[in-house]
Amino acid sequence: MMRLVIALLFYALPLWAWAEGCPEAARTQVGALAEQIRQWDDSYHRLGQSPVSDELYDQARLRLAHWRTCFPQPAAAPDNPLASARGTRPHPVAHTGLEKLPDEQAVGQWLGSRQDIWIQPKVDGVAVTLVYRQGRLAQAISRGDGVLGQDWSVSARKLPGIVQQLPEPIDLVLQGELYWRLDNHVQSARGGLNARSKVAGLMNRRQLSDSEAAGIGLFVWAWPEGPASFTERLATLSHLGFGDSQRYSQPIQDISQAAHWRTYWYNHPLPFASDGVVLHQAQRAPAERWQVSTPYWAAAWKYPTAKALALVRNVQFNIGRTGRITPMLELEPVRLDDRQISRVSVGSLTRWQSLDIRPGDQVSISLAGQVIPHLDQVILRTAPRADLHVPDPLDFHALSCWQLDPGCEEQLLARLTWLSGNQGLALPHIGRETWNVLIQAGLIAGFLDWLTLDAAELANIEGLGDRSRARVLDSLHSARQRPFAQWLKALGIPPAARNDLEGDWQTLAAKDTQAWLAVDGIGPGRAAQLSAFFRDPHVQALAETLHVAGVDGF
Repeated sequence: MMRLVIALLFYALPLWAWAEGCPEAARTQVGALAEQIRQWDDSYHRLGQSPVSDELYDQARLRLAHWRTCFPQPAAAPDNPLASARGTRPHPVAHTGLEKLPDEQAVGQWLGSRQDIWIQPKVDGVAVTLVYRQGRLAQAISRGDGVLGQDWSVSARKLPGIVQQLPEPIDLVLQGELYWRLDNHVQSARGGLNARSKVAGLMNRRQLSDSEAAGIGLFVWAWPEGPASFTERLATLSHLGFGDSQRYSQPIQDISQAAHWRTYWYNHPLPFASDGVVLHQAQRAPAERWQVSTPYWAAAWKYPTAKALALVRNVQFNIGRTGRITPMLELEPVRLDDRQISRVSVGSLTRWQSLDIRPGDQVSISLAGQVIPHLDQVILRTAPRADLHVPDPLDFHALSCWQLDPGCEEQLLARLTWLSGNQGLALPHIGRETWNVLIQAGLIAGFLDWLTLDAAELANIEGLGDRSRARVLDSLHSARQRPFAQWLKALGIPPAARNDLEGDWQTLAAKDTQAWLAVDGIGPGRAAQLSAFFRDPHVQALAETLHVAGVDGF
C-alpha cells in the first residue's frame, strides 16, 4: 500500500521501536531532517517519484518524531505528509491506513483479541479506488489524502489488468493496489526494485503505451460494502474477475500460522513486490464509518528490514599493512536483521572522497550476503561540514611505516598483527591487542623491537599478570626458530612471489628487476615489486637485525 498511507501512522508506533538515544548532533539537524522529509513527500505525492526506499522513509519519520521529543522545536510548522497529495475527486469510501505491528509479540497480542482472521501479502504498489456503474468501470481515483484523490480514469481504462466490464451489471466500489508485474519475484532476494515508484510514475502520465499498461496489475484488498463473510467476499471477487485476492489469502488462527505465511511469502516467488503481510479481521465497520485512520480490523506486519538509516558519529581512516587507507564510519547503533550495527566500511578512500561523508551525516546501510554491513548511499548531509584530518595516500604504501613515525601507528600495528598471525609466524597468544599494549607501554617503536624484550620490561606493564607475561615472552622468543620462508611472509614480501623463491636472503636481495623477470611466471609488475622490496633500506635493516638474531636464512 502506498507510502502516503504509512506516513499517517507513525503516531501509532511506540518510540522504543526506534532504539536510539538523543545524539547531540540531532539538536542542529531536526530542521534539516524535517525539510528533507517534506521534499520527499512532495516528490512522491506530486511527481510520482520516490527518491528513497519506503523503509528508509519510514525510519526517517520515526527518527524525526524521536528527535523532536529530544529537542522540542516550539516554532515547528505542523507536519502534513500528504500536503501535496490531495486531489479533487472524492472517494465514495475513505481510504483507511494500517497500524504497523513492530514484532511477533505485538502480532500475537493483536490476534489474541480477534476472530476469523485472514492474511495476505502486503502488495507494494499504489492504492486506488475503482468505481463501477452498471458493471462498467466508471472511475479510478488515486488515494490522495484518503478523502480526495486524482482522477486516474483515463489511464485505468487502458490497463488490461483491471476488469473493464464486470460479468454482472452491478454498482461496485473496490479499493486495491496497482502493482508492477514481476515474474517469480522473491522479495528476500531482490527487494522492492522500485516497482511502486514505477507504477506511480506511469499512472501520473497522460499517455501510456500498450506495453506499459500491460505491466500493471491489480490486487483488490477491500470491498467496503461487500459480504460480511470473508470467504464469500473472496469467492465473489474471483467470480467478478479479481482472482488475486482469493489466490493470495489464507485463514489463520494464531501467531505461528501468521509467521509461517509471512516467511513463506517473503522467500517464495510472487508476481509482485511486497513489503510485509496484512492481517484482516472479517468483521469490520460499515463503509460509511470508514475514516483516514488506522482501523481495528486490519494491521500490517512488515518483512525484516533490509536497509537501515544510520547517523554517522565519526569517520576513522584505518591504514592497513600495505598502506591501503580504509575509511570506517562509526555509527549510532542501529538494528538490521536482528543485528546491532555500529561500524561500516566505506570501502576505499576514493569512494569516501566521492561521497564526502562527515560526522552528522545520515547514511543507508544494508547487509551484504546477510552478514557484512555495507554502505549504500548518503541520505542526508549535515551542515556545516565537520573538519577531518584525512591521511595523504602518497605517504602510505607497501614499504612505509616500519617504525613509529608520526601518523604510522595504524600501519605499524597492522604489520605486527600480520607478522604474528597465521599468515605470518603464527605466534600463539599474540594478536592486535597484545601488540597495541606493547606499543602503548613504549616497548615497541620499530617493527622488530620486540625481539629483545625480556621479563623485566614486561613486568612494568600494568594489568599483565605473571602467567600472561610468561606466555607472551615464550611466544615472542619462539619466533627465532621459525623457518626462513615463514619469515618472508611475516615481513610482507609481495604475495604472488612466495612459491617462486629459492636461496637465502643474500641470494634474493642480489637480484635486480631483470633477474626477477627471468624467473618463470613473474611479470613486469611483480618483478618491480620484488626488486623494490629487497632493495628498500628499511627492509635491508630488518634483514640485518634478523641476521644478528640468528634467524635461519638471514
